[in-house]
Amino acid sequence: MKPKAFALINNPRLNKGTAFTYAERTEYGLHGLLPPKISTLAEQVDWALTDMRGKAEPIDRYRFMAALQKRNERMYYRALIDHIEELMPIVYTPTVGQACQEFANHFRETNGCYISIEQQGNVETLLSNWLDPEIRLIVVTDGERILGLGDLGVSGMGIPIGKLALYCACAGINPAQCMPVTLDVGTDNLRFRQDLRYQGRREPRVRGPEYFAFIEEFITAVKNKFPLALLQFEDFATPNAVALLDKYRDRLLCFNDDIQGTAAVALSGFYAATRITQTKLSDMRFLFAGAGSAATGIASLLVVAMQQEGLSYAEACARCFCCDSKGLITRSRDELTVHAAPFAADLPPMTLEAAIAHIKPNALIGATARGGTFTQAIIEMMASFNTHPIIFALSNPTSKAECTAEAAYTFTQGKAIFASGSPFAPVTINGVTKVPGQGNNAYIFPGLGLGALQGEITRITDDLLITAAKTLAESVSAKQIAQGCLYPPLTEIRQVSLQIAVAVAQTAARVGLTQKVIGKSFAQDVAAAMYDPRY
Repeated sequence: MKPKAFALINNPRLNKGTAFTYAERTEYGLHGLLPPKISTLAEQVDWALTDMRGKAEPIDRYRFMAALQKRNERMYYRALIDHIEELMPIVYTPTVGQACQEFANHFRETNGCYISIEQQGNVETLLSNWLDPEIRLIVVTDGERILGLGDLGVSGMGIPIGKLALYCACAGINPAQCMPVTLDVGTDNLRFRQDLRYQGRREPRVRGPEYFAFIEEFITAVKNKFPLALLQFEDFATPNAVALLDKYRDRLLCFNDDIQGTAAVALSGFYAATRITQTKLSDMRFLFAGAGSAATGIASLLVVAMQQEGLSYAEACARCFCCDSKGLITRSRDELTVHAAPFAADLPPMTLEAAIAHIKPNALIGATARGGTFTQAIIEMMASFNTHPIIFALSNPTSKAECTAEAAYTFTQGKAIFASGSPFAPVTINGVTKVPGQGNNAYIFPGLGLGALQGEITRITDDLLITAAKTLAESVSAKQIAQGCLYPPLTEIRQVSLQIAVAVAQTAARVGLTQKVIGKSFAQDVAAAMYDPRY
């Protein structure tokens, strides 16, 4: 095989498989190396999906799609864009959770950048080894809190890979500008450390000053090597997630999707829900089951949104309550985490169920990573004092959801306004079909990232997140709201991402956070720049 032919067929970004034309086969020496039939991209996608659909288990479909991405990148993204509703649950949540858990068992070839703390002092060189030199978007994890599954170490690489796939499919970010990164600082998962197939350091997690020094070197290397890049922190444990966001949010273009992306997509759901309840956010009470980075991130953004409606900071905080594994977080606790302290209630300690009965929240938000937390008794109680109780079961994957859509609708006689982190099928109750909304961060982060990159935004602020949330909520049609769905269909996600990108960039420009002029043609320019894989 000629070197040029070998390079083409084995480079997923250049490979077209049987879609190479007769002229291309002649020019590159491909005759005889491919079957004679010349296929179209549409035919290839159809054949690939037929093959994938023949696999019974979602995890086998995930592996099929992962192999396709490594073989023919354009075919992969064409399939993902054109069949996003079918494929998002396969390439990302909920299936990616199982893929990460089984990562060591099925590792075949690299598809990301692994930076070990053992290479401390050499991080910039490791970044330089990456094939693509013009990186604009990095998703990084240290694997400590993967979805609701806990510490998976380097096996959490599936998360950055999956997030970047959604950036490309949902917002048209060019794959050549993307880099998935896993920082290997060890793992406290004893089962992984004892597994000879585990691909990372079989040592306990490095913590404290040594950990933060390693992160500092990584951040510095990113700024030096890729100064125009957006860095997304993903699935760090809550204390580190909060600390890193606070430390670096003003030093480089970055955001934390678990804190800020989750907050924006949940806020958008609340804005959409007000179209049903006809109640302003500032007149509502919110109770969070969970007090980690996701729950407190949502609460913090809610506070800013309620301040925009006229409340003071103290008044807004007083409308948000949090429960953790010990019950309601109160001011009387001996220890309060920094991120949960603003929402500590001036109430006696009580269980989640007792807190619901006492506070009578309009909205109950689950971020516990404990499946079934919202029992029948809890759901029925929410319905007893709300005409339309808002119930968000946001934990991923599906097994960790606080309740199912069926439970929320059944135990409220169809009155619930429901959203979840993982997808649930429509539910028919009392002859009426309810379509549950999936509060997937993919509705927010791709458009936010697109706007940040195309608008050359310098910093991600709460105002930008609220703009993204409002834009998303406004994209939900009246018909969808009537069905109880708080988010638009995934088939519209590229257009929604474009709308979010434009709105975010315009907001940033008004407050001086862009390095370029956002002119009248900006929307058209962004649309023209979006990656659209074709041959």
